[in-house]
Amino acid sequence: MPVSCRYYDVRRVTGEVTQVDVDNGRVEQAGTSFFDKAVIRVLGDKGWGVFSVSGEEAEFEKLPESFIKEAYSASLVTNIHIPIQETPSSIHPVPSMKENPADVSLEEKVSILLDMYKATEGPDIVSRRINYIEKDEKVTFSDCYGNSYNYGLCRCGFSVLLVASRAGIVQMGYERDHTISGLNIRHRQDLAREATERAGRLLDAKPAKGGILRAVLDPELAGVFAHEAVGHASEGDLVKEGSSILKGKIDEQIGSPLLTIVDDPSLPEFGFCPVDDEGTETKRTEIIQKGILKSYLHSRETLASVGFGDAGHCRGMPGVEPIVRMSNTFIENGDSSYDEIISECRSGILLKGSRGGQVDPGRGMFQFNAEFGYLIEDGECTTMVRDVSLSGEILQTLHTISLIGDDLALHPGYCGKVGQTVPVTDGSPHLLLDKAVVGGCDID
Repeated sequence: MPVSCRYYDVRRVTGEVTQVDVDNGRVEQAGTSFFDKAVIRVLGDKGWGVFSVSGEEAEFEKLPESFIKEAYSASLVTNIHIPIQETPSSIHPVPSMKENPADVSLEEKVSILLDMYKATEGPDIVSRRINYIEKDEKVTFSDCYGNSYNYGLCRCGFSVLLVASRAGIVQMGYERDHTISGLNIRHRQDLAREATERAGRLLDAKPAKGGILRAVLDPELAGVFAHEAVGHASEGDLVKEGSSILKGKIDEQIGSPLLTIVDDPSLPEFGFCPVDDEGTETKRTEIIQKGILKSYLHSRETLASVGFGDAGHCRGMPGVEPIVRMSNTFIENGDSSYDEIISECRSGILLKGSRGGQVDPGRGMFQFNAEFGYLIEDGECTTMVRDVSLSGEILQTLHTISLIGDDLALHPGYCGKVGQTVPVTDGSPHLLLDKAVVGGCDID
C-alpha cells in the first residue's frame, strides 16, 4: 500500500441477470448473463482515488497491490477531512424468499410471459411489451482495517406496457411488480389484464381541465413526490454542492406539521441495503419530522462536510464508485381515512399513478404526470379524466398538505443519478393538498 494511503476498501459484486422480453408477440430476448466486477477506493493525501476491474482480475482474494496503487494515482485534491471507520458495522439479515425464481426454468419463464401477452388482447391495443428481469447478486466488501461483509440478494419483477389508440387518441396502460422476497412467478395474467383494462378506460376518459384545485394524491403519486421533490433535495452531495433548496434549512418548519418523510435502507423492501456500499450500517433516517427538516442523507464524506444526519446512504452499481442515494423513501401514515380525505376535498381532483416528470432540487420546482384521475364533486369521486399533471414549488406544496391518510402503500422502482441506476421503493398514504397546480386543458 502506498505510504501516504490513509485508507482503502474493495467492493466486489458477482452474479447473474436473467431477462425475458416479449415485444408485440415476439420473444426479443431470453437469456442469462454473468458479471464479476470490483471497485477499489483509496484515500490518500490528495483525496479519493477509484479503480475498477472485472472478470478474473476482480477476484477478491488475489487483489494485487498494483490495483491499489492505480487507484491511489487517480486521487484528486479535495482538501476535506474524510472520517475513516475502523470499527465494524452491523449488517441486517437478508429476508428469506417466499419462492426462489431460480427454481423456474428459463423456458417456463418465456411461457409465462407469452401467457401474459395473450391476456393483453383488446380491440384498441396497438402495442404490447412485457418484461421479466431477475438479478441475483453476491456482494463482498473489505477494507484495510479488516472489516468485511458478505451477503447475497436476489431482486426480480415483471412490467407490462401497453399502448391503446382510437380516433387519434393514444393512451398507455402500465403495471409492474418487483420484489426482493420472491414473486409468485406463475399465473401473472392479472398484471396484464389490469394494464389492458386501464388503457381501454383511458380512451373513454375526458381530458382534465387545469387550474388551482384541491387535489388528493394517491400513494403512488405522493410517493413519487416524496422521492423526487424531497428525497433528492435531501441528498448530502447535492446539499454540499449548493444544488438543493433544502440547504441551510435544518430545524426549519418547511411543511405541514402533519408531515414526516423517512428514508430507511434497512427496511426489507425493494430498496433494501443490508449494509451500505462503503461498509456503513444502514438505518431509518427521518428527513422531515412533523414538518421540520431534521436530516440529510449522507455518505461518510458528505456527513463530514455538511453534517445533520447519518451516513449509511451510499450506494453504487457493480464496479462503480458509490454515491449518496435514496433507498426506501416514504411519507409516514397520518390518521385520516381515505373516505374522510375524499369527503373533505369536497370539490377537486383525485390524481392516481405516475408517468414520470422532472424536478429541479436546486430551484425547488417540480412537475409530475399522473396516469389518470377522477373528478371529486360534492365529496365523491365521479368522472375519470386523463392527461393530467401536478406541478409547483416544493416548499410551498409541502405547506399545503392538510390531511394525510392511514393507508401507506409502497411501490418498487428504479432511480437514476449521474449515470447509475439503483432499485428503490417510494410510498405514501393518500394526501390532500389544499391548493395544487393541476395541469390539463385550458379552463373554460
